[in-house]
Amino acid sequence: MHALSRRAALLAALAATASPWVAAQPWPTKPLKIIVGFPPGSSPDITARTFSEPLSKALGQPVIVENKVGAGGNIGADAVAKATDDHTIGLMINGNMTIAKLLNPTVPFDPLKDFAPLSLVGTSPLVLTAPVSQPDVPATASAKEFFEAARKAGDKWSYGTPGVGTVGHIGTELLKARSHINPVHVPYPGYPQVATAMLGGQLQMAMIPPALAQAQARAGKLRMIGVTSSGRSSLAPDVPSLAEAGIQDFSLEIWNAFAAPASMPAAIQARLSALISDITRSEEVRGKLFQQGWNTVGSSAEGLANRIKADTRALGRVIAERGIKVE
Repeated sequence: MHALSRRAALLAALAATASPWVAAQPWPTKPLKIIVGFPPGSSPDITARTFSEPLSKALGQPVIVENKVGAGGNIGADAVAKATDDHTIGLMINGNMTIAKLLNPTVPFDPLKDFAPLSLVGTSPLVLTAPVSQPDVPATASAKEFFEAARKAGDKWSYGTPGVGTVGHIGTELLKARSHINPVHVPYPGYPQVATAMLGGQLQMAMIPPALAQAQARAGKLRMIGVTSSGRSSLAPDVPSLAEAGIQDFSLEIWNAFAAPASMPAAIQARLSALISDITRSEEVRGKLFQQGWNTVGSSAEGLANRIKADTRALGRVIAERGIKVE
């Protein structure tokens, strides 16, 4: 019994010293990679690059942004979920972290199981926009007149989004139900391509981020019909809400967030979560994100996890009600 006690004491001593030793191992040992599922110049890409320099300074290693484009961001999200090097994270959007699996059971990752939430970076409404020059909508048309024209057009109109299952897609389907319009969905790689298609006359409407909408509106190329927030937004204070345009009980936000593979060690997750949260709330980055069209958050990992669950429920209801499926 005495020998067994001594052995147990030795094992306990080793266990007690193992944890600090593991925690003391150097990390990062190589550059940190941020995967973005959308093209260079897109909103998620610009956000990721905003964080690359301050993260690099904090970690003492280069931070590389890698674009893996396609499937509404799901190709990039899958790459994040499957990364095993403990030096890869993702700048993610709502759809990839919430309803991807509800839309398509064959998606090769599970948003609720395969990601470790790090921090919610920013939130934003979208802005319903349309080309300034449309044959069936006068340039001086009000929001009410715009919707009347859309109802008459039926499925002769098209709307664009950054892909199937993105919030722009789900949100426009909800808008179709609330406003009794019926434009056809056309997916694109990202919001810049959606805006270009509107300017070229291939699309008659789209929900796009405020910064992009305002830039095109200032150039006289797109008109802003209304923001998708429940009231007016500080990101676009001069634009009426869709409620003011007669679309009641309509509220929609996009957001972006950092996530890691679920397999990443908890200590590294915690360090990255704290760093990203602090960087998000810094005056410099907060200002840059606002200029990009984001209300900054900088949440804890738990705060992001709660937002994921809430949005999965809310957007999941729209998917079920509208019968939305992968095209």
